[in-house]
Amino acid sequence: MADVNPAIIADVDSAGETLARVKNEIGKIVFGQETVVELALCAILAGGHALLIGAPGLAKTRLVDALGTALGLDTGRIQFTPDLMPGDILGSEVLDTSVDGQRAFRFIKGPIFTSLLMADEINRASPRTQSALLQAMQEHHVTVAGQRYDLPTPFHVLATQNPIEQEGTYPLPEAQLDRFLLKIDVTYPDLDTERRILVETTGSSDQKARPAMAAGDLVHLQKLVRQMPVGETVLNRILTLIRQARPEQSSDPVVQRTVDWGPSPRAGQALMLACRARALLRGRMAPSIEDVEALAEPCLGHRMGLKYDPTGDAPSLARLIHALVANAA
Repeated sequence: MADVNPAIIADVDSAGETLARVKNEIGKIVFGQETVVELALCAILAGGHALLIGAPGLAKTRLVDALGTALGLDTGRIQFTPDLMPGDILGSEVLDTSVDGQRAFRFIKGPIFTSLLMADEINRASPRTQSALLQAMQEHHVTVAGQRYDLPTPFHVLATQNPIEQEGTYPLPEAQLDRFLLKIDVTYPDLDTERRILVETTGSSDQKARPAMAAGDLVHLQKLVRQMPVGETVLNRILTLIRQARPEQSSDPVVQRTVDWGPSPRAGQALMLACRARALLRGRMAPSIEDVEALAEPCLGHRMGLKYDPTGDAPSLARLIHALVANAA
């Protein structure tokens, strides 16, 4: 660490204090979801988007609201439904008539023009509507009637998704899934947390999160994440994991037999950035192997596909990734 810029060391120390305040503000209204909060912050600090997967009623919407407030970001929300159209997301042109009778088209911006967009129940909309987010998520601008419109900086999408086995949902295309830096599973709370939820959310008092930073501070932290050094040990672990997860390159017979398609280089980029962001969240100067192990499944779980197994003996994707992480050591 002797060759690390002293200015970066000072920035990391300051960032740790700021991010601790952010997590404290979010913790006022989101209970018992420390891992989920950390993963969501990792995605945002890495400059990416996150997909929150869980049953209704697990505080996914509440989490996004708290994140927007604590990070000092303008927020927007789109409720995805089967009849939602792309124009309902991006905006549309309308024909205006001036007082002197002149007519001209005017673009009315859609709800996507915000810094933190919540795409609620994204898999309830048709694939055509889901794909309207693709260009915006990847390129941070939209094109309507041949005109380019830039989105605010920063811009992040936090989408919620119902479990795919529920009725009335559409599978997200692989190309769109790949646009999400992390897939975050939101599970049911433990007994003590659920007791706290019942007591503190049904009374007359209601806790509110307060801003702990501003949008400009977040942009600075995102630049800092990309300046953090990554050791050769961590880099090699990421490379080994990504390549062993591809059936064409893997030496693992289970991967060769059960995996249909593996992670692309974008998955390695996502894992590298997420590891840096997690290290910053925890006040460290550089990512460690523990960061790779913690983030492997959220980074790779939506970037791989398993072959159909008529026997039912194949491991689940999560178990397979955990085994690959252990074998990559």
